[in-house]
Amino acid sequence: MKKRKVVLTYGTFDMFHVGHLRLLKRAKEFGDELIVAVSTDKFNMKKNKKVLIPFEQRKEIVESVKYVDRCIAETTWEQKVEDIKRHNVDVLVMGDDWRGKFDYLNEYCEVIYVERTQNISTTQLKKSLTNFLSIPKEDIIKAFEVIEILKSDLA
Repeated sequence: MKKRKVVLTYGTFDMFHVGHLRLLKRAKEFGDELIVAVSTDKFNMKKNKKVLIPFEQRKEIVESVKYVDRCIAETTWEQKVEDIKRHNVDVLVMGDDWRGKFDYLNEYCEVIYVERTQNISTTQLKKSLTNFLSIPKEDIIKAFEVIEILKSDLA
């Protein structure tokens, strides 16, 4: 009987977007079973990373993706070796923005860095949202008034 090839990846997956989806799809292509470790809120606080979506909801979103077979919680940086051993992981897949950071895990499994999706990131989305929210209320109201005028001119 052929051994199933187990793949593992890690991430916060806040404000889930197409870049996250493509990472999970690429990761699944390296094996038969994909395990995704989702960073907990407490761990993100330790990383000084502010999340907008709570852990349980982020985990539920990731679990619903068809490429994902199982989700676990990421609670520390140090748990990776234990996760690899516990889940009999053959391949660790990470985005290439982490290139070199997890090479030490080659002792336990194959480490593969995949290309990130260009022009999309949670950080970028948060910056765009922050920029939008910094627009004065009066300017937003004026913009909607202009949109209404344009809509009535087209009707």
